[in-house]
Amino acid sequence: MEGNKKQMLATLVGCNYAGTPHELRGCINDVLAMRDTLVARFGFAPGDITVLTDDRVDAGVVIPTGANIKRALSDMVFRAAPGDVLFFHYSGHGTLVPRRRHGHGEYDEAIVPCDFNLITDVDFRQLVDRVPEGATFTMVSDSCHSGGLIDQEKEQIGPSSGGGGDDLAARGRRRFLPYDAVVGHLAGASGVDASHHVANHLVALFGTDASAKFHERHDAPAPRRPDGGILLSGCQTDETSEDVAADDDAAEGGKACGAFSSAVQAVLAAAHPAAAVSNRELVMRAREELAEKGFEQHPCLYCSDANADAPFLGHKDDKLKPAATMPTL
Repeated sequence: MEGNKKQMLATLVGCNYAGTPHELRGCINDVLAMRDTLVARFGFAPGDITVLTDDRVDAGVVIPTGANIKRALSDMVFRAAPGDVLFFHYSGHGTLVPRRRHGHGEYDEAIVPCDFNLITDVDFRQLVDRVPEGATFTMVSDSCHSGGLIDQEKEQIGPSSGGGGDDLAARGRRRFLPYDAVVGHLAGASGVDASHHVANHLVALFGTDASAKFHERHDAPAPRRPDGGILLSGCQTDETSEDVAADDDAAEGGKACGAFSSAVQAVLAAAHPAAAVSNRELVMRAREELAEKGFEQHPCLYCSDANADAPFLGHKDDKLKPAATMPTL
């Protein structure tokens, strides 16, 4: 980094799982739209944005496997210095993993890369713990059961704060893979009996590249408080996120998309280009946008108190003025 210039770095991941029984349609569109927004609205340099999608298998193309996603995120954190803005957008399937040991709750959250090498809430916790103090790591996850994807991050808007709701019938395809479907997919390749916990399959297939959650080790130390982690999730832990077909009235620009990703784009587009929208405002307005269109999912926010009211992606330019304060819902 030259001088004291703030770096703005992004990793964008879209998994459509084309040609599989789990195919989605809007995930790649989500991250391509976000790439354009990062450049046009937030001033990211195109060369500082890494995009991983699973629509190409050409030689030399980096696809969003679990190892490749974690490598891209680790490289981004390695480059970071105090004051930098790091951003991760994930659109794809999510899942819930039953715990093997006693702990709070019965399940943990995970995202599903194209090779099914799950990345869990523990992996994101460890990643955030490596972010330099004074820098931020903002994660937008448009996937099912995405609330709480950064382990131990403070809930600001979620099931127990800022409103909640029941997970009612989905209007389209859900970005959710049931645990049994994940195990069934992996069992055919791992040679491990399908009755075993997913950890056995993942370690057999991916070794040290499998999630830290699935390796025997002592409990990690408690994260520093407050930290730079900011999670904007497409739904609560007990809810699903919707994949919107191109012919749905809610489709962004007539293209297939994620309902949450589309709502984020709509909120940002509605705000004045010179107006900073806080993380809290973005989530609450996205909730309103989704409710108006009939979606039964409730985006959540997990971060420190200070980051809840900080501008989304750290806009602190003197030319940017905060958007109008929203009433508390």
